[in-house]
Amino acid sequence: MKLELRGITKTFGSFVANDAIDLVVEPGEIHSLLGENGAGKSTLMNVLYGLYRPDGGQIVIDGKPVSFSDPGDAMAAGIGMVHQHFMLVPVFTVAENMVLGHEPTKGGLLDLGAARTLVREISARFGFEIDPDALVENLPVGAQQRVEIIKALSRRAEVLVLDEPTAVLTPQETDELMAIMRQLRDEGTSIVFITHKLREVKAVSDRITVIRRGKVVGEADPSADQAELASLMVGRQVSLAQDKIEATPGEIALQVTDLRVTDSAGVRTLDGVTFDVRHGEVLAIAGVQGNGQTELAEALLGLEDTVHGSATLEGRELVGRSTKQVLDAGVGFVPEDRTHDALIPDFSVAENLVLDQHDRRPFGSAVAMSLRAVRENAERLIPEFDVRTQSADSAVSALSGGNQQKVVMARALHRELALLIASQPTRGVDVGSIEFLHRRILDERDKGTPVIIVSTELDEVTQLADRIAVMYRGQILGIVPGDEDRDVLGLMMAGYTVDAAREAVAAGARTTDSQLADEGEIV
Repeated sequence: MKLELRGITKTFGSFVANDAIDLVVEPGEIHSLLGENGAGKSTLMNVLYGLYRPDGGQIVIDGKPVSFSDPGDAMAAGIGMVHQHFMLVPVFTVAENMVLGHEPTKGGLLDLGAARTLVREISARFGFEIDPDALVENLPVGAQQRVEIIKALSRRAEVLVLDEPTAVLTPQETDELMAIMRQLRDEGTSIVFITHKLREVKAVSDRITVIRRGKVVGEADPSADQAELASLMVGRQVSLAQDKIEATPGEIALQVTDLRVTDSAGVRTLDGVTFDVRHGEVLAIAGVQGNGQTELAEALLGLEDTVHGSATLEGRELVGRSTKQVLDAGVGFVPEDRTHDALIPDFSVAENLVLDQHDRRPFGSAVAMSLRAVRENAERLIPEFDVRTQSADSAVSALSGGNQQKVVMARALHRELALLIASQPTRGVDVGSIEFLHRRILDERDKGTPVIIVSTELDEVTQLADRIAVMYRGQILGIVPGDEDRDVLGLMMAGYTVDAAREAVAAGARTTDSQLADEGEIV
């Protein structure tokens, strides 16, 4: 099936998300749609899938214009989509999820027999090993993604859209997904691969279309180097690797011992975490999202209610202190979700730059703020951190994601720090902003500040870290050097101990989880 998007335009009020986009997907090819978050990639695919109605342009399949009023029309036309956030019901089985919305009946009763058979057939065809009677909530993330692919294939999708499919996968699961994509392509299925990860685009694409600010800005061959692709994405030359001098760590600054967190349901989300961070080093906390990294950062900041254990910064206990007390102790914090946890959208850039210091001199007191000091602070930090804004008085919501993140980083770094904790420091920002933010983090390390970064991006971890602590199910499986083999890190993110991961990589074989569990080498 040949798919063409001709002049697709989609607006939201005065904002143009897609601006007359043309795209052609040939039968049996992997066509990557490359662009930074917010470039318009997902919006375009949501138009294709019938979730949005286009304001202009048309969709053409095999030379015939079509119109989709909802996803059901798109699926009937042979288009399937696996969303970045899975559309599965956790308490349903695989088979139940597969037939949801078009349930088969027999004698007036739900008939899941045919669904189970189809799940087994597709699983066997692609080596998925998915049990049709397994509850989705009990499946690991990679398996849940395969369930989404099975759903699309069961409805005879000839064009499969994968929206940021590797965002929650380990490197090994990413490799497995790419092998599946190639097999699908070889069997005639066309794939639209939406991503902002250059390494993956080069590894799997047949053709690449680059979108920037809602427009197609060029096409590229998979043989193009990463710097060329990055410059297309952001419109200028970008340095993808920082010149990082070797760290010279000093004395231990932060000592974390047996840190435990229990959530409101009584589930232990952080279980006996122990590590230290020295002056002048970056310790990266790596792992697939949802393995306790968020709880760790929030426990150190006094944002978790039920915390046990110890975390001492220069000999001062942080556990049991309020967030304000922790910040006043010299901790700079970059939250993982800037929209909900780091910024007040309607406040000005200047006001957001002093949110954690607004009641302290020189910015204010318990009685009033000094507007002059707040403005002078903004006028100093805006050029220093290259924040692109019309003025210090502009609402921070008017800034791009990258510039909003620069505001958050500037606020964390504008004073002398005893510790910097940055969670997902470059999530949702363009390649150019990533280059800048990485440089500032390394500059802080080089000043002698102990730094913790929490990131699910393995490229970011390996670029910044002097040591890497890998988390899995609320525990640290091991702490390894910053130049540890990527495959070893990937296996550790899936639950392998350090020794087991290194042995598996050295053997050159993909040892299965069950094999290692039998040997007592996997958590």
